[in-house]
Amino acid sequence: MTDSKSQSIVPLERIEKCILLIRGEKVMLDRDLAELYGVATKVLIRAITRNINRFPVDFMFRLTQEEFDNLRFHFGTSSWGGRRYRPYVFTEQGVAMLSSVLRSRRAVQVNIEIMRTFVKLRMMLASNRELAEKLDELEKKYDKQFAVVFEAIRKLMEPPDSPKKRIGF
Repeated sequence: MTDSKSQSIVPLERIEKCILLIRGEKVMLDRDLAELYGVATKVLIRAITRNINRFPVDFMFRLTQEEFDNLRFHFGTSSWGGRRYRPYVFTEQGVAMLSSVLRSRRAVQVNIEIMRTFVKLRMMLASNRELAEKLDELEKKYDKQFAVVFEAIRKLMEPPDSPKKRIGF
């Protein structure tokens, strides 16, 4: 069996940086996907609009103007340069559907790597949840003298504070 890491055409870390949390969904921007697939964003959008029936709102949606402004602010792009229209974002299912629209060999390989990244993130979240449940069980077993220890562990498990309007995952 060959090592999947050696076959990877896109580093896992690069994909992880492209996954954002918007409207409570882990999504990827059309621009980032186009870059990963090695096509222009307009080519990606054109392929999607030709096959729009494959992308219901739980697979793909367009950012609102407020979300777009917040995203531009978050990434520090100027108001006069760069993108002028609201981007599309794709959920995990939408990214999977892209492989049927973009039929290149690279698109298929990149999709495999993206799916692996989504699975890895889901596993990390699940293991953190399991750890919290185990901690709850231990806390019930031991008396109050360990309360300080349990509280310190819980603080270590919390994600760091982030800006109010942060969108990124």
